[in-house]
Amino acid sequence: MKVAVLTQVLLLAASAIAAPAPGHGLAARVARRKLGNHQTHPKIPAPSADLEPSELAKANSTHNDYSSNWAGAVLTAPPSGTTFTSVTAQFTVPTPKLPSGATADSSASAWVGIDGDTYSAAILQTGVDFNVDTSGTVSYDAWYEWYPDYAYDFSGININSGDVIKVTVTSSSSSAGSCVIENLTSGQQVSQDLSAPSSSSNLGGQNAEWIVEDFDSNGSQVPFANFGTVQFTGASAGVSDGSTVGTDGADVLDIQQNNVVLTSSSVPSSSEVDVSYAGH
Repeated sequence: MKVAVLTQVLLLAASAIAAPAPGHGLAARVARRKLGNHQTHPKIPAPSADLEPSELAKANSTHNDYSSNWAGAVLTAPPSGTTFTSVTAQFTVPTPKLPSGATADSSASAWVGIDGDTYSAAILQTGVDFNVDTSGTVSYDAWYEWYPDYAYDFSGININSGDVIKVTVTSSSSSAGSCVIENLTSGQQVSQDLSAPSSSSNLGGQNAEWIVEDFDSNGSQVPFANFGTVQFTGASAGVSDGSTVGTDGADVLDIQQNNVVLTSSSVPSSSEVDVSYAGH
């Protein structure tokens, strides 16, 4: 994991949104994030062989991959030399709930990105966290990240339940790109230009993703919130040959933790990815 140069961390942290919710655990998570401890990880495979038939049935019958942290869909570039240069989609912000029996603040994150599946050295991504504390208070964070650096919150944009959010990442080269979040409901828009954190974390352009994630905070995965359903629409990816592709042929992922399938994902059309919470 890259340790960011202190000056860079302080500058980026200073621009982050300060939005702690009343719950002490959630407020502490947000505070840690401002110090640079929130991070998306590349896809972590999870075995399906140990699943009971009832758990297998929760996932879409066409999917062929499980992960402990990613749910959604991933396109992999063909071996023809073309790469992905942009990914976009929009979704309606859900109202997260605590899972049944939960005793800790919980979160989930919806994002689009380039790389992180078959190419794990880097991810350029942007998205929105959905947070709920043990009192039921809900909050949201809009963020950007170039893994293996940490995620940083955008300032200048407000996110509320029911808002329609458009998220876009674009790479201008393997070492430079941008992240844009538009709140189509309020008209607010924020963007951030980014560079690869190091020479070893340039993009490969091998993967395009539409993901709901159980992300890391302070070195471990957060308790995963019941986020309801995230429906990515208008989903597409730009290709280095100038073409644009949809989600046809994407690998569909579901989150499996402790031999339980927590999501149900599908690709119902060439421009849509649906991810629903399937836990208890």
